[in-house]
Amino acid sequence: MNTSPAWKQFAPLAAAALLAGCTAGNYRVTNQNAVGPKVGNVVGVGLGAVVGNVAGAGVGMVEGSAAAVGHVFTPQPVRIVRHWHTETTADGRTIQVPRDYLVDEWGRVIKEVEPGRAR
Repeated sequence: MNTSPAWKQFAPLAAAALLAGCTAGNYRVTNQNAVGPKVGNVVGVGLGAVVGNVAGAGVGMVEGSAAAVGHVFTPQPVRIVRHWHTETTADGRTIQVPRDYLVDEWGRVIKEVEPGRAR
C-alpha cells in the first residue's frame, strides 16, 4: 500500500506536462528538409485548424443558445411614454390629446398603446 502524499504521486506527471508545453519559436527535433516531417507538419497544422474550428463552432453554438435562453427569461423593462399633440375640435377649440407608446430600453417605439390601457 502506497502511503505517500498525493502530490508526490502526481509530481512526475505535472513535471512532464510542464516540460512538454508549447514553444514560442520554430523548434523542431526532426530534419525539416526531409519529406516525412514536412508532410507530418502540414497534416498536423491542417488537422489542428479543422479540429480547432469545429470545437470553436460547437462552443459558440452552446454559448449563443445559452444567451438566447437566458434572454427569454430575463424580464425586459417596459416603459410607456406619453406624447401630447395638438388637435382642433369641430367648434374651433385647440386641445392637447395624449398618445401613449410602448418603448424599449433605448426609447425606440415598439407600438402605440390603446387609450386607457397605459398604467
